[in-house]
Amino acid sequence: MTEPRVRGYHLFDGGTGPHILVSEGSLVYAIPPEVRELFEDAAAARDETAASALLARFGLDVPVGLDEAPGEVPLRSVSLAIAQTCNLSCTYCYAEQGAFGGAAKLMSEQVAHAAVERLVDDAAAGEQVTIAFLGGEPLANRRVLRSATEHAAARAVERGVRVGYSITTNGTLVTPDDAELFARHGFAVTVSLDGVGAVHDRLRPARNGRPTYDRVLRRLEPLLSERRRTMNLSARVTVTPRNLCLPETLDEFISLGFDSVGFSPMLSSPTGADEMAGTDLTAKLEQMTACAERFEERVGSGVPYPFLNAVNALREIHRGTHRPYPCGAGAGYMGASADGELFACHRFVGDDERKMGDVLTGVDPARQLKWLDDRHVHRQQPCSGCWGAVPVRRGMPPRGDRAGPPGL
Repeated sequence: MTEPRVRGYHLFDGGTGPHILVSEGSLVYAIPPEVRELFEDAAAARDETAASALLARFGLDVPVGLDEAPGEVPLRSVSLAIAQTCNLSCTYCYAEQGAFGGAAKLMSEQVAHAAVERLVDDAAAGEQVTIAFLGGEPLANRRVLRSATEHAAARAVERGVRVGYSITTNGTLVTPDDAELFARHGFAVTVSLDGVGAVHDRLRPARNGRPTYDRVLRRLEPLLSERRRTMNLSARVTVTPRNLCLPETLDEFISLGFDSVGFSPMLSSPTGADEMAGTDLTAKLEQMTACAERFEERVGSGVPYPFLNAVNALREIHRGTHRPYPCGAGAGYMGASADGELFACHRFVGDDERKMGDVLTGVDPARQLKWLDDRHVHRQQPCSGCWGAVPVRRGMPPRGDRAGPPGL
């Protein structure tokens, strides 16, 4: 594949012929060979004016609206650090073994209920909100997990609001009763697993150093039997230099019955342990490509193959995703600490610079606006110098299927 030569688009050959990636909107189209020649000539000459004219000619210059930072964004998703403690000693843990660098804490029912009410009561009837239970290990505070879930369900009925629930767990404490709760309320359950067998055990040992992989699989049996009702069960693999065996891991977890399997690189840990360096990221890309090739082969043969990274990438390309922010942190989503303080993200719990308010008084608008302004893509480097960076334009394109460029 050649390097991009103009800002507006990039040409490449897919398995079915020439394609064009339009940077404004991250849109991919199949194009006729004669049209490819026109775009190729402009790119070869590095003629930005001709390139823009071609995009307009074929209806590919639809603005996507990467405006300046928005105003106040209503809170529609919150994660509750109901247990700032953990029974594992993962080498890279951003939460520093669950306690976020401080004393271990458990969230009280009072704080959890206040967070639920802050979220649900601020939403209009018919709106969807999401509550995520995190830690540490959230099942270390099972009583509050259950109480907050039931309180949210009841409050949502009163307000006419829809609630989605999720939990991220290391899997070591799951019980059949937990499986029943997750199924009854339609939880999205994510289990942290960092490989198969000894590979996982090296990265995610118990506090006493004992292995945990077999224990997790035993504990997951109720989830695997209950999930078919309304629950979604995913495996999340944190990728480090010590578990770069991704295709084998993917196949194993799919065979176990997970509904999806995703990989995420360890880019920054509190101690620097197991972070991915440049050569590691290159190796990861090769491994991810191998996983994607298996995904293409299986799905092309009509066999389900829930490789989450590929599914998400294809979904975003289909929708034409082009966002001013990498995630919803500090906007529609915030993380609540065990004490009830609100932070821009669950990873920032305890970080006063990223504190946004608390569950009793709500979000501080001034802090939120500054956060959003500072993090906008137009303020970031190297984003503004990327080949695909485009001038700010107003408006949003229509959503829907994009089988081909509107001008072809």
